[in-house]
Amino acid sequence: MKQIAEALPEECREHVIIIGSLAAGYHYFSGNPERSIRTKDVDCMFSPHAKAVSAAGTVTEQLLKANWAPKAGGEWSTPGTDETPEDKLPMIRLQPPGDRGSADWFLELLGAPDTQAQEAKTFRRVQTTMGHFAICSFNFLALAEWQPILTVLGMRIARPEMMALANMLHHPAIRPELIKGTTDKRSNKDLGRVLALAWLTQELDVRKETDILSEWPAAMAIALQEKFPERAKELALGAGDGIAALLQSPVDMDQALAICNRGLLASLEVGRPGFAAIGRRFRQSVIDPLRDIATTW
Repeated sequence: MKQIAEALPEECREHVIIIGSLAAGYHYFSGNPERSIRTKDVDCMFSPHAKAVSAAGTVTEQLLKANWAPKAGGEWSTPGTDETPEDKLPMIRLQPPGDRGSADWFLELLGAPDTQAQEAKTFRRVQTTMGHFAICSFNFLALAEWQPILTVLGMRIARPEMMALANMLHHPAIRPELIKGTTDKRSNKDLGRVLALAWLTQELDVRKETDILSEWPAAMAIALQEKFPERAKELALGAGDGIAALLQSPVDMDQALAICNRGLLASLEVGRPGFAAIGRRFRQSVIDPLRDIATTW
């Protein structure tokens, strides 16, 4: 996180929200040398939507001048031109200079979505001196903009409950699509991440004698009403469908846990009984109360 804070232009930091594994890892493990996560991509979302392209362009140019380079390899590593359709442009994925561990990780730039857009995934063109790229937006990532947490490094990170809710809404069912180059289902990775976040929150509650997990439904309800006022009730009522499907499928649960133990839960090695237990707790403490709140709207 410190490397990211140092690399981003100061005038652009206020438009950046770190999401994904790094945000979660920093929130739960910062200051604890015994805990770690495994991730190769650091997701930076530029917010608000209206300023995302401009801010992403500024940051990209700044990093290129500082010897960062587009992630090498793959069919999407070559910049496009003004004739390349937006959905065919390479994403902005930048690797830091060698002295910052370029082989270990890369930065991926995303854009805050237009909450009025109906598409689940959209692309916006970013022009740089190197060529044309795109930033991708996922509609439910608008929730990451809700009251992000300001870190001591001056960087904002998405709230765990908002990342969990975005994943839940993005996967109302377990779909067959696989993560490229693997046999892992994308749905299992993202829904498993929800339970991993719940596990870490429950663990934090035990250590600090708090009950933060039970506060998630109220926060989720408010965020849905603010970000998706016309769809809030519908979204809240169906938010738990994907988790319910996951809990009912032993094969998918096993895969979701294996993915978590390679990533966010890497330093914990959570077992199958514990993973199933947090699933039941999550349904009782988060999904059901959120649904109850929505029925009053």
